[in-house]
Amino acid sequence: MDDFRGIADRIALDIARGRLRAGQRLPPQRAFARRHGIAASTAGRVYAELVRRGLVVGEVGRGTFVRAAQAAPQGRALVEAGGGAARVNLELNYPSVPGQSELLAPALAPLLRPDTLTGALRPAAADGTPHAREAAAALLATGDWHPDPGRVLFTGNARQAIAATLGSLVRPGGRVGVEPLTYPLVKEIAGRLGITLVPVRADGDGPVAESVLAVHRAAPLSALYLQPTLHNPTSVTVPAERRLHLARVVDDLGLPVVEDRIWSFLHRDPGPPPLAALAPRLVHLVDGLSKRVAPGLTAGFAVVPEDRVAAVAAAVRSGGWSAGTFALEAAVRWIGDGTVARLVAAKREQAARRQRLVREALAGFAVHADPHGYFAWWELPEPWRADGFTAAAAAHGIAVTPGTAFRVDPKRTPDAVRLGLASAAEPELAGSLRTLAALAARGPRRPPADGRSGRPSQSGTL
Repeated sequence: MDDFRGIADRIALDIARGRLRAGQRLPPQRAFARRHGIAASTAGRVYAELVRRGLVVGEVGRGTFVRAAQAAPQGRALVEAGGGAARVNLELNYPSVPGQSELLAPALAPLLRPDTLTGALRPAAADGTPHAREAAAALLATGDWHPDPGRVLFTGNARQAIAATLGSLVRPGGRVGVEPLTYPLVKEIAGRLGITLVPVRADGDGPVAESVLAVHRAAPLSALYLQPTLHNPTSVTVPAERRLHLARVVDDLGLPVVEDRIWSFLHRDPGPPPLAALAPRLVHLVDGLSKRVAPGLTAGFAVVPEDRVAAVAAAVRSGGWSAGTFALEAAVRWIGDGTVARLVAAKREQAARRQRLVREALAGFAVHADPHGYFAWWELPEPWRADGFTAAAAAHGIAVTPGTAFRVDPKRTPDAVRLGLASAAEPELAGSLRTLAALAARGPRRPPADGRSGRPSQSGTL
């Protein structure tokens, strides 16, 4: 029997050569399995591999569709080989501002001296150094909340901080409550840790405390994972009163919380207090530098309850999630010399400009976005579906993220897409938004004659 990756490679080649076109429906997995003489489980792995590569998108009850003639390239807009059409990636969401490298470079120079480089290239301990803990605590402070530096731990990035905190709190088979739409990498982390994600109800103000209570009473949760500030993808920021209610409920239940504040830097102080300020004995706050500074040289932070420092530090070490000393020393310098503050100010202004582009281009559509944020959640007009719109956008050279990437309950399929506003240059972003608006207004077109019934092209290998 062929290895599933080999079969996926052949499908990918057909997509790249145009034998399978954007928007074309793939056969049901069982039919695919019969055609290739493989088990249905192997067919499932082939489709999952194609999804992982960004080549297809699928929704329960609707099928699996080709997203584009080739995978969307990474980074800023690229030119398709031989095509000439600009390809803009609105899936990636890493902010960068003009002059960023020039701001970052001076702090790195002292670390490159031979007398310091040897030490800077060693792994860092989970608790870093006293200077690093003080710098991180100062960076994360907001309003009246000033975290105790002794409760700060470090990882290579914020995703690793999430993995370490969840891994220290939840055993395999445990249940973690999350918003119905959540950060896709949390789903991946949960899968690797053997954790079951359970959606709790949310409304326009964020997670509903009564739903947390009901879900926990139905079958106990081991923890909650929440994004109370600039939730990805909906942009919701939980109001102070709702946060206080949530804090009281988790305190009554003794339920640990992982609070993800990776985008919170975009909100100007004083914003609503972090949950860590309202329930300090239960909340594990995670954050990082990848959005504030840059994704390539970063550090993740975890501010944990006092009695949890040793357990989370052990999870950091056992998971291999420790920060590098070089990155940690660079972070201390960038925080101390004001570089991070200058980058934050510039990115706040940039995000506000890009949100204005969204409001202008998508006026009249159901778009949910915070004027401070770097993304927008677009509920598509009928009769568009997320899979078809994603494929159609890709055919126009624009990569967007379908709502299915964020859903927790596979039975609830949001016909929406997330637009990442951070990575494309502003002129490219503006043009792409206008293209997407025209596409949404026009509505889906019927597929070519050989795809109308959902049957694949006979020239393909499906």
